[in-house]
This record gives sequence, structure tokens and C-alpha cells, in this order.
Amino acid sequence: MSDFDLQSAIVRLVPEGARVLDLGCGDGALLERLQRERGCSGYGVEIADGNVLQCVRRGVDVIQLNLDEGLSMFEDASFDVVLQIDTLQHLRNAEVMLRETARVGRFGIVAFPNFAHWPNRVSIARGRMPVTRRLPYQWYDTPNIRVGTFKDFEVLARKNRLRVLDAFGVHVGREVRWLPNARASTAVFRFERE
Repeated sequence: MSDFDLQSAIVRLVPEGARVLDLGCGDGALLERLQRERGCSGYGVEIADGNVLQCVRRGVDVIQLNLDEGLSMFEDASFDVVLQIDTLQHLRNAEVMLRETARVGRFGIVAFPNFAHWPNRVSIARGRMPVTRRLPYQWYDTPNIRVGTFKDFEVLARKNRLRVLDAFGVHVGREVRWLPNARASTAVFRFERE
């Protein structure tokens, strides 16, 4: 799979014609692709002014909202799919937002940098915080509030009564299903409420 990437993995997981809420949608590129390739509709949620402007330019409906304030404006099961792609690690209320994702969507898709990836483990064993393509910041200037692993997410999902429907990793253009906790730089989960 030479052309495989994280965005392609997400697109494959979203059903045709789904109503999508993309939390922390950035410049709207993923939602635009879902609209174009999968016939999806929905909204992006973004806080940064420049990204909101890019969404508008792409024709993506966007709501400017601080996710730390929650999703109370959305009713239960308002969307087929709720995405949190590289968002969870930036939120102060990650557990609450995970529950909210399951509340407002029929299922959720989460992707985040996998801190248990083997090069990160080697870096920690050498006494240094890792700096990699997926974790490109020094420890003192990172926008990430937390780091997580496959196992951490599985524990969090069980604690919050979420059923994991699919879990795999992505690393350097490849899907990783065998030992993804050690071999993948990105963790991807598709889940629903029990």
C-alpha cells in the first residue's frame, strides 16, 4: 500500500453518505475529501481563526468552538460518525470528550500519536523524550497535553463502556495490524457505545 496514509485510512472507515462531525478539523481537508469521495455531509469544529477561514474557502461547514467547552449544542446521535483525528491529545477533558463523541455519534473514530512506538521507547530508555515525525516537538514546546498508547486507549474505552469495533496502526504509509502498539507511530480506533 504505497499510497496509504492516515487520511486514506479514515476515509475507508466512514460509510458512504454519512453525516460526519469532525472535531478539531484543522483546515477542513479531511471533511472536504469525505464530501467529495464518499458523499458525506456534516460539520467541522475548529477553534483557530486561520483554519476556520480555510474550511470556508474549501466549502466545508465549520463551527468555531473550543472543544474543552464540550458538545452540548449537539443532540444525542446527531451524526453517524464523529472524528477526532489528532485532537484527543490536545484536550484538557479528553475523557469527557470521548464520552461526548460516543453520545453525539453512532460511532467514533479516534487517531493519535502512539507513544508506545518502539523508537519512542528507545528514546525514553536513553533518558530523552522522543522527537519523531509524529511527535515533532521538544518536550518543552509541545501542543500535546498528554501522550497515549494503544493499551491506554483500550483501558479508557472499557472504563467508559465503549466497544472497540476496529483498531490498527499506521506507520510510514502502511497499515499496521500485527503488534501495532510497538510497530505503529499512529493509533486508530473505531468505537461505539455498548
